[in-house]
Amino acid sequence: MIKHVVFLKFKADATEAMIQEIEAGLGALPGLIPEIRYYDFGRDVVRSSRSCDFALVSRFDDLDALKRYSGHPDHQAVVRKIQAAAETIQAVDFETDKP
Repeated sequence: MIKHVVFLKFKADATEAMIQEIEAGLGALPGLIPEIRYYDFGRDVVRSSRSCDFALVSRFDDLDALKRYSGHPDHQAVVRKIQAAAETIQAVDFETDKP
């Protein structure tokens, strides 16, 4: 199993509408991409100096499934919205036997 974790720091000029559009796009992906086994995301509530603004945690059967998800046209459409709103995007992908 591969766990995919993404952290976003939004640009100062990212609007609430842009962030809501990202959330809506991400929320639709589990119904569109069969490789997704688990999918959760949300905004940071602590807002400390070390916090990112947003995180996504997802799970896939293997690296091939993660690659299919990454290249999927519906995922790429959301990625473009994220790139327009995010100052930084960081990701970690690791193997796990935990759900």
